[in-house]
Amino acid sequence: MRMIGQDSLKTRRTLSVDGKTYHYFSLPEAAKSIGDVTRLPYSLKVLLENVLRFEDGRSYTVDDAKSIAGWLPAGHSEKEVPFRPSRILLQDFTGVPAVVDLAAMRDGIISLGGDPRKVNPLLPVDLVIDHSVMVDYSGTAAALQKNVDVEFQRNGERYEFLRWGQSAFDNFRVVPPGTGICHQVNLEYLAQVVWTAQDTGDTFVYPDSCYGTDSHTTMVNGLGVLGWGVGGIEAEAAMLGQPIAMLIPDVIGFKLTGKLREGVTATDLVLTVTQMLRKKGVVGKFVEFYGSGLDDLALADRATIGNMAPEYGATCGFFPVDAMTIGYLKLSGRDEHRIKLVEDYCRAQGMWRDATTPDPVFTDTLELDMATVEPSLAGPKRPQDRVALSNAAPAFAKDLAAGTMGVPGDKASLRVPVEGANYDLGHGDVVIAAITSCTNTSNPYVMLAAGLVAQKAVARGLTVKPWVKTSLAPGSQVVTEYLDKSGLSKDLDALGFQTVGYGCTTCIGNSGPLEDAIVDAIENNKLVAASVLSGNRNFEGRVHANVRANYLASPPLVVAYALAGSITLDITKEPLGNGSDGKPVYLKDIWPTQKEVNDTVHACVTREMFLDRYGDVFKGPEQWQAIKVDADSDTYRWNSGSTYVQNPPYFEGMTAEVKPVSSIHGARVLAELADSITTDHISPAGNIRKSSPAGEYLLEHQVRQDDFNSYGARRGNHQVMMRGTFANIRIKNEMVPGTEGGVSKHYPSGEVAPIYDVAMKYKAEGVPLVVFGGKEYGTGSSRDWAAKGTFLLGVKAVIAESFERIHRSNLVGMGVLPLVFMNGEDRKSLGITGDEVVDILGLESITPRQTLDVVIHRADGTEVRTKVLSRIDTADEVEYYKNGGILHYVLRGMAKAA
Repeated sequence: MRMIGQDSLKTRRTLSVDGKTYHYFSLPEAAKSIGDVTRLPYSLKVLLENVLRFEDGRSYTVDDAKSIAGWLPAGHSEKEVPFRPSRILLQDFTGVPAVVDLAAMRDGIISLGGDPRKVNPLLPVDLVIDHSVMVDYSGTAAALQKNVDVEFQRNGERYEFLRWGQSAFDNFRVVPPGTGICHQVNLEYLAQVVWTAQDTGDTFVYPDSCYGTDSHTTMVNGLGVLGWGVGGIEAEAAMLGQPIAMLIPDVIGFKLTGKLREGVTATDLVLTVTQMLRKKGVVGKFVEFYGSGLDDLALADRATIGNMAPEYGATCGFFPVDAMTIGYLKLSGRDEHRIKLVEDYCRAQGMWRDATTPDPVFTDTLELDMATVEPSLAGPKRPQDRVALSNAAPAFAKDLAAGTMGVPGDKASLRVPVEGANYDLGHGDVVIAAITSCTNTSNPYVMLAAGLVAQKAVARGLTVKPWVKTSLAPGSQVVTEYLDKSGLSKDLDALGFQTVGYGCTTCIGNSGPLEDAIVDAIENNKLVAASVLSGNRNFEGRVHANVRANYLASPPLVVAYALAGSITLDITKEPLGNGSDGKPVYLKDIWPTQKEVNDTVHACVTREMFLDRYGDVFKGPEQWQAIKVDADSDTYRWNSGSTYVQNPPYFEGMTAEVKPVSSIHGARVLAELADSITTDHISPAGNIRKSSPAGEYLLEHQVRQDDFNSYGARRGNHQVMMRGTFANIRIKNEMVPGTEGGVSKHYPSGEVAPIYDVAMKYKAEGVPLVVFGGKEYGTGSSRDWAAKGTFLLGVKAVIAESFERIHRSNLVGMGVLPLVFMNGEDRKSLGITGDEVVDILGLESITPRQTLDVVIHRADGTEVRTKVLSRIDTADEVEYYKNGGILHYVLRGMAKAA
């Protein structure tokens, strides 16, 4: 793919580094024609460079560059510009279906008369297998090896498919299982800050930028790499050379000043930032950090903040490149020449931040003195619901007594014996304590702090409560290196925090089983069990089906709560337990000083560790190397008996020419949903229940329940995934009051059944479907199948009060209409009950953000007419919708080009 356009503004310049010449497109030179960009936010400078580099007078124009420069001084724009990232990052849950779609496109292009070898990623793509390890075994030295063995046994079909993809597709690499979490591998190894590529015999240098099929791709913004999460659908289009059009975002400046106080961690800081930005309202916006506080803010702390952008709702949380960036590149083993190139290029482009550079102009700002941050948790249901550590126990007790957790007030103090054990359980007892997820395991300061807490606890004779399932899942093997070097691994091991695997575990629901007796006690008595995890997500039903109260916390607090055993204990005042001398031990007794943490980090985290652990990163363990693949086949030989990978039906019956779009008539309502429905509610995630449609499908295909694995692991099989769409155990369909879980009602029969069964009955009857929703429809992750599953169930439109950015885009990418109520109306004001018939008119002449007419026919024969706003936002999206989806659009283009 060409890296350069026609350069109408004559901005191409050269840069010499260590005698090597690089070509680049100069922002200072462009400013002579389009206006001063000195105080443009650093993140928007990346967008501007992208336009200059690809400018061709068609997809990228000089007017696009002028639009970005013209963002100043107002700090806002209604203009749309294209963006093409430097590379794509996939994790295996979202990456497998992306590769499945590419394989299906190779079959599809053959049916249109094209060459399958034309279907290749045109940008560099890295897939990191990190979401498949589950905590089946924990608390023993053998846990890691046992979990790895089970992982390969469960996922052999998926891994064989990925090995084929690695050999079949150009520009596609796979980082094998057991390496680490994709975002941490990205931060520590894959990201380069500036990227280079050959074109027309010259070497070009430009900003590293990244699309990822995981929302926490934003972590790499801590390194000065602009990146954010997109759905697998968007990522596939970008891989295939499609620029993604986007409105030039508002940029919210977040000024950081001061320093964290003694005893306060980066996790406490990020939970505070998340709460502040959620309150501010930054959905669809960039957040860029600035201020004197950046001068001493460690790169790992920046990455922790950048990681949580999905939780505070922003597209990204960006930190400019500065001396701290360079220091991290050196520590993490990056090439010395590349490090020098990063600094020289950023200085030449006005992309370098230091104490002398003027603050950018922002759309709006807010400020935090880091000295005011206090120890915190977030929960029990949302990451933005920060609660001070000192108030965690009272807040839980208040919620419990108020009945908001589904427990009658007179049952709040209930405790029940656990069969076969010498302890009892009550509401708020912590049954899972997990150090996991990219948010914190990328940060040696909080990881080593956890080790120091463990060391001091062991020295005092404290032990973890017997009902707590403990686990440590490092984000990379480097974490193990520095925990071992510091001697703290043995103390974590002594408390049951043995390494269970390298990957994303509890944070995505791969927490594994609890003991049967504990599950029975919880289920039989409707206990509100708790988890404490160092993760970034704690939505209902996500961590574990039997755990209703979930709290995000720093790794050292995870250890502390494992010792305390209950969220009802105020660990700022009450003892965690009695030591070996019989005396009470308090949190302050085992909490390390900041000097202890800093000294340990500086002594034990070295450049050599990164060089060693990433020296042969693509080799993988023996099990990976032993997988045999058909490396000579251009197309994948689908196995009809596979329950993991199947050829999806997206391109069945596809014609070379586009069929005209028509209005939707006679649609029935599949679901009526409240505010803040997340993609975790919509998309299949977590364990597969035996009684669910997906479970029944697997049983019909002779899969034992023990081998069901998770929905995430089976994302390559549309038959499983469509059966799990809208099947979250906590989702509430207002069409069926008093129910919880994925059920719907069929009309006119009135039959109540699982959503999948109702959708298939409508499909057999030839009836199109709509979904009604509230505010913030589609927040969260798991986004590709939230759209794909919706499409496969036969849903033609989703009508809501507002949409999350990526889910809206993915619905369009699958040919599903996202529509927004107008004039203050919503499903309640319109009196929607679910028995209506819906017409959506005006689609024959669809244009961006068009107002459409909706006719709602009630069961009593009356009708209501209203207007909705189509959230097909851009001209490109109109074309995607007309083609039936973005992949259809790309495939038709490839076939014609052939």
